[in-house]
Amino acid sequence: MNRVDHFVEALAGFRLPNVFNPYTDACPEHDRDGSPAIRRNNLTAVLAGALELGTETIWFGRDLGFRGGRRTGLALTDEAHLGLVRSTYRAMPIEQATTTGPVAERTAREIWRMVDQLPQPPFLWNVFPFHPHEPDDAMSNRCHTTQEARACEGIIVTLLDWLKPTRVIALGKEAHKTLTRLGRTSIYVRHPSYGGQVEFASCIRAIYGLPTSTGSA
Repeated sequence: MNRVDHFVEALAGFRLPNVFNPYTDACPEHDRDGSPAIRRNNLTAVLAGALELGTETIWFGRDLGFRGGRRTGLALTDEAHLGLVRSTYRAMPIEQATTTGPVAERTAREIWRMVDQLPQPPFLWNVFPFHPHEPDDAMSNRCHTTQEARACEGIIVTLLDWLKPTRVIALGKEAHKTLTRLGRTSIYVRHPSYGGQVEFASCIRAIYGLPTSTGSA
């Protein structure tokens, strides 16, 4: 087993209350047969693509959402952008793991709108790489707890030491706080959710030296 497979299998072994692990859990409402394996394969393909292309930058979000990464197994990525993921990572075998039509997520739309403008894609990750939800509502989003975050700190350290990015971007306060607690330097950028789209796009353009007229948020 190579290091990518070992990393993904280790993720699949995490079990926490009121947390959906897309690499081992199956959603009774939306998933098809073998969905966790499909999501593991999606992440394996993207990681392999990132290693092949080289990773200069990692963008860290907060946690997976029920319309995005819960379904795809990919941070900051919804099903509506799986085609763009394939082309970005050199036609890697990315598949939809659910039975319904592709579901779009606003955050993923803003993220990939900017990623698509970059000469080299960042690796996208979350400081909490699973989907935390309310106890009585699996199709809800909540912020992960400090205890949950600490349980996953080793995953962050492994990725940073492994990919060795020259620049780390924290999308939002939770991501920035976690990286700072780990002693890692990151550039704070407003998260594109909750009305932060314009500020997020402006910050990314400034960091990467993109023309201010490129695209719209």
